[in-house]
Amino acid sequence: MIHQYQLGGYNVVLDICSGSVHVVDEVAYDIIAIFEEFDRETVLAKMAEKYGDRDDITKEDIEECYTQVVELKEAGKLFAPDTFEPMAGELKQKTSGVVKALCLHVAHTCNLNCEYCFASQGKYHGDRAVMSLEVGKRALDFLIENSGTRHNLEVDFFGGEPLMNFDMLKELVAYARSIEKKYNKNFRFTLTTNGLLIDDDVIDFANRECVNVVLSLDGRKEIHDRYRVDYAGNGSWERIVPKFQKLVEARGGKDYYMRGTFTHANPDFLKDIQQMLDLGFTELSMEPVVCAPGDPSELTAEDLPIVLEQYEKLAELMIECDKAGKPFTFYHYMIDLTGGPCIYKRISGCGSGTEYMAVTPWGDLYPCHQFVGEEKFKLGDIWNGVSNTAIQDEFCSCNVYARPECRDCWARLYCSGGCAANAYHSTGSVRGVYKYGCELFKKRMECAIMVQIHRMMGEDE
Repeated sequence: MIHQYQLGGYNVVLDICSGSVHVVDEVAYDIIAIFEEFDRETVLAKMAEKYGDRDDITKEDIEECYTQVVELKEAGKLFAPDTFEPMAGELKQKTSGVVKALCLHVAHTCNLNCEYCFASQGKYHGDRAVMSLEVGKRALDFLIENSGTRHNLEVDFFGGEPLMNFDMLKELVAYARSIEKKYNKNFRFTLTTNGLLIDDDVIDFANRECVNVVLSLDGRKEIHDRYRVDYAGNGSWERIVPKFQKLVEARGGKDYYMRGTFTHANPDFLKDIQQMLDLGFTELSMEPVVCAPGDPSELTAEDLPIVLEQYEKLAELMIECDKAGKPFTFYHYMIDLTGGPCIYKRISGCGSGTEYMAVTPWGDLYPCHQFVGEEKFKLGDIWNGVSNTAIQDEFCSCNVYARPECRDCWARLYCSGGCAANAYHSTGSVRGVYKYGCELFKKRMECAIMVQIHRMMGEDE
C-alpha cells in the first residue's frame, strides 16, 4: 500500500508496510499513482500523452523512471505487502503481565476550575482526594513486582494538580531512590502541572528528579484565561507564565513540554504556538480538546478545515525557524524517518491497560488516566493486582488490525489504531474509531514527514 501527497514543494510517496519514504519528481509521482493499475505499455503511453509537449522530459526519461519504480518494488521499498497482521496479537501476548509505566493520580483535586477539563476539575466524577504516602509506596512496589526484567520504569505524577500533594511527592521519590538499586530498576519521573504552585522548591525538585515536566499553557492570554480559571473565575495566565519561564530556564536543557489545548474557541491555534515562542518556550505541544459531545468547547465540522490548515502553516513556520537558526520542537511532528517505533509499537499502540495503567488516590487501577472514574473499566488495585481480566483482555486484543476501519488506512502503522479512550468516548467502544481525530492525525503525519524531509534534504545540500 502506498500514500502519495504534495506538500511544501515536495512530491512525497510513502510505502506503508516497508516504512520507506520517497521524494520523487513529477513523472515518478504520476507513474507510481497508476503503476499497479495498468501494464507497462499503458503506463508509458499515459505518461507520453501527459508529458509529450515538455522539452525537458524525453521518452527515454519516462522509460528510465518506470524502470526505477520496478527496481524499488523488487527491492521491497514500494508496494510492499502487509505481513504484520499475524504478529498483532502474538506480540502483545508476549508482554502480557509486564507493567512498565504508571500514571499516579496523586491528587484528585485542583486549584483551577477549567471548563473543558475531561477529569471533571480533577475529581474524575468522584470525590476529591489526595494520595497517601502508603498508597504511593505500594504503587511503586506494585510496579517493581510486575515489571519483569525491565530496568527503566516510568512514573507520571498526575492530577488534578499534583503539586497540591507536593510533600508526599518528595517523600515518595525519596522512597523510590532508596529501593531502585536493590531491584536493579531506574525510576523516571514526569510531572504535569498547571503552574500555580511552582516555587523554588518545586523547581529544584523537578529539575533534580524529573526527566520531563509538562506545563499547561494554552497560548494567548485571552484564550488561556477563557477556560483555565480559578474558582473565583480569574484567569491564571499572568500568574503562571513567569513561573514557567523561571522553571524552564533553570532546567538547563532538560526535557519539558508546554502543553496547550485548542478548542472551538481557537481552531487557529498557530497564534497560540507563536505566543509560546514569543515567551521563549521551544518544546511545544497543542492538543485537540477531549470533551463530551455537544460541549461548547468541542471542535466542530466547521473547525476542521481551519485546524488542518493550521497544521500546514505550523510546518511552514518550523522550516522558517530552522532557516533562521531558531528551531523548535512540536510534539506531534517528532518522527524518525531512519527508524522510528518498532513494529510492536506500530501494531499494538500505547499499551494502555497492559503495560501502562493509572492509579487513583485509593490505589485502584484503570487502563489509563482517561478511563479513571469509569467504573466498568476498573482493572483491580495495587494490592491484589488485576482482577478484571475481561477488560484487560479487551485492551490486550486492541490493536490496529482489530479495527476494520483501519485496515485500508495509510496511517495505520503510524497511529497504531489511535487512542482507545478517544475511541470509547466518541463511539462507545475501545475498538471504535474517533474519525475526527483520524483526520487530524493524518494531516499531522503528512506535515511531520514533510518537515523531516526538508531537514534531511537541507543536510544533504
